[in-house]
Amino acid sequence: MTRLTIVTGLSGSGKSVALHTLEDEGFFCIDNLPANLLSDLIDKLLASGSELYSKLAIGIDMRSERASADNLIKLLGDLRRRSDATVEVLFLDTDRTTLVTRFSETRRKHPLSSQDLPLINAIDEEARLMDPVKHEAELVVDTSALNLHDLRDIIRTYLLGKTHGGLALIFQSFGFKHGTPASTDFMFDVRCLPNPHWEPDLRRFNGCEKPIIQFLEEQPEVEDMFGDIRDFAQRWLPLFEAENRAYLTISVGCTGGRHRSVYLIERLTAHFSEQRGNVSKRHRELS
Repeated sequence: MTRLTIVTGLSGSGKSVALHTLEDEGFFCIDNLPANLLSDLIDKLLASGSELYSKLAIGIDMRSERASADNLIKLLGDLRRRSDATVEVLFLDTDRTTLVTRFSETRRKHPLSSQDLPLINAIDEEARLMDPVKHEAELVVDTSALNLHDLRDIIRTYLLGKTHGGLALIFQSFGFKHGTPASTDFMFDVRCLPNPHWEPDLRRFNGCEKPIIQFLEEQPEVEDMFGDIRDFAQRWLPLFEAENRAYLTISVGCTGGRHRSVYLIERLTAHFSEQRGNVSKRHRELS
């Protein structure tokens, strides 16, 4: 069974970075393929029987479909009915202010811009064209607040989770002072817990290291918070799985994202890994 990942989204949102990341993960990648050539290409590649094409990632550019996204949506429906491939759509989104900045900094021309269509209007027009496709995607990643390394990390995290089959459960730590995560389903604020940062001898350690672990294990509020988040996830995970969700991300945030949130994510990951084979973690500020 071939795994086919369609990578699409707005120009300047990071599609090339996504494809390069997938290529590093063993995918055979093709970029800027016109949508009307996709079916024929898939037929020919899969007919070869080569292991090289067991994981395919194809970048689709909707600019050739300026009038409507209907053709691509119909095509995705046809692909999902195939018996020889599993299909997922990765859509990369970015807010218009960030896109204007990116195009201005790189001095690249937006594909839809012209003398009659300024940059900001071209961005809005592409967003309008792509919106129906966005709603067809299994995974939408907003790259507005992500750098290149963050985007690669997120894609790898979701990929590693999904290869186990079933719902992929991702636990993520972060620091509120660095901004909230761009992509999450549930977010827990643990800034109310005792903070090791105010202990001078502990400040240099992180939540994976023994001094922080010992400190937090001595705080009854920390144990209560862990139990509540664990029980919440335990209670609702079966219902999300029943809805055929592919991913579920639970984020825990403290002030700096190095101590309390990291400690809790380590414990949550360890707990659910004993029950499931599709659990992964990401410490945003440590990475």
